[in-house]
Order: sequence, then structure tokens, then C-alpha cells
Amino acid sequence: MMRNYSGLRFAARRGFSLVEVMIVILIILAIGGLVAYNVMGAKEKADARIGKIQLQELQKALRQFKLVHSRYPSDEEGIQVLWNKEAMTDEDAAKNWEKLLEKPMPKDSWGSEWGYRQVSEHGDETNYDLWSFGPDRVEGTSDDIVSWDESADGESSGSGDGASSGG
Repeated sequence: MMRNYSGLRFAARRGFSLVEVMIVILIILAIGGLVAYNVMGAKEKADARIGKIQLQELQKALRQFKLVHSRYPSDEEGIQVLWNKEAMTDEDAAKNWEKLLEKPMPKDSWGSEWGYRQVSEHGDETNYDLWSFGPDRVEGTSDDIVSWDESADGESSGSGDGASSGG
């Protein structure tokens, strides 16, 4: 009852052809490229969020400084006066100095120094200007993080209360 299959030839595959291997490599490279592109985009977004959070922390410290000293730091003092008593130029005010930031923040997420001006050039002159030029380090581009633009939730941050991308 056994059948004889001797007349049939079975082709046994011994491996993959070069074309099949190249297709698999191309698929793997395409998937890897998509993953890398998405990861880099996520890092850029995270850096931007960190920059905005840093700006908000600096703004809170500046408001506390104003409460204690009835003024914002001078251009000469800059934001370093928020963590460094030696930056105080007014000796009388230095007596009331307190550390307003636990950790110094002289640079933004991209390693550039924060810009600070005691008298705002963007609206209310009783306010300050605080800014970062963002990852491209170029003034006036859409990735700038500034204290004087409209914030994402529609509240004006000209009072030094919010952060927003400029543009």
C-alpha cells in the first residue's frame, strides 16, 4: 500500500537568494529609519518642554526677587543674582538676599545662556524680558522661548507669568 514517489522530484531549498536577503535588509533599514526619526523628534519636543519649564522657574524666582527687593534684577546683576549673592550690586539689598533657585540655571536646554533685560522692550516697561533662542540659537525664529509672547493657553505672559514659543 505504499505509493512510489520515485517519479516525482522534490526541490529542496538550501538557503535564501541574494535578492531575498537584500529585501529583508531594506525592510530593516526602513523600520530603523522610522524609529530613529520618531525618537529624534521626541527628543526635540522634550528639550523644548524643558526649556519652557526652565523659563517658568526663572520667572517664578524673578517674581519672588521683586517681592523681596521691590524691583527686578538689574541688567548688570542678571538672573545669576537668583542663586548667587555675589551678583548683587546693591549692598543694602544684599542684606535681604536669599537664594531663590536651589540649582543655578545659567544656560537653557541647548547650552546657551539665557537672555535677560530688566526693562522690557516688548510691551510693559515695568516688566523684564527673558528669552532663549532655542535649538537653532538664532534670534527671531519660531523655536525661540520668550517671556513676552502669548502662551499656549491664550494667557498673556507679558507679565512674566508664562512661557511660549516665539514666532
